[in-house]
Amino acid sequence: MAADEPAHTVLLRDGDLEIREYGSMIVAEVEVRGDREQAGSLGFRPLADYIFGNNAPRQSIEMTAPVTTSRGQSIEMTAPVTSTASGENVWVVAFIMPAIWTMETLPRPNNPAVNIREIARRRMAVVKYRGRRTASTVDQNEAELREWMTANNFEPMGEAVHASFSPPWTPVPLRRHEIMIEVRAAQ
Repeated sequence: MAADEPAHTVLLRDGDLEIREYGSMIVAEVEVRGDREQAGSLGFRPLADYIFGNNAPRQSIEMTAPVTTSRGQSIEMTAPVTSTASGENVWVVAFIMPAIWTMETLPRPNNPAVNIREIARRRMAVVKYRGRRTASTVDQNEAELREWMTANNFEPMGEAVHASFSPPWTPVPLRRHEIMIEVRAAQ
């Protein structure tokens, strides 16, 4: 039961670390408050409700992977995404919409907490890992990614995005995760 994933080009690979180029994509996202573990569950429910038909015209949307969670962002309907103080424990949980949809054709969410926006083309540094996503595994993998970025002269351009690809019934050792950070190549 593999879900579609956003298309990308791998520009550099070093074991489980990569630099990828992603094209523009559309996401449905919600803002939630709580710790990292709570955020995924709190955000997943309204997003699943949206893709299962709580939208106008009550149309199902195929599930894609990954489900992403990022820290310290606030969604504004009429402005770009802006950063907030990290102490507020604000998270944005997002589903990436299938590539067949456009901003004009994607069903409108009935729930006002669900926002739809387009993310421009971007370059991401990525670390891949498997298993349980705990605070310590996330922190360890993010630190490894940041060290590798520094050693390879990639400048971070934002906060880390935590991506989970596996459905809940996947055995824990096989669960697939990534941490992504938008980068600009150092001059």
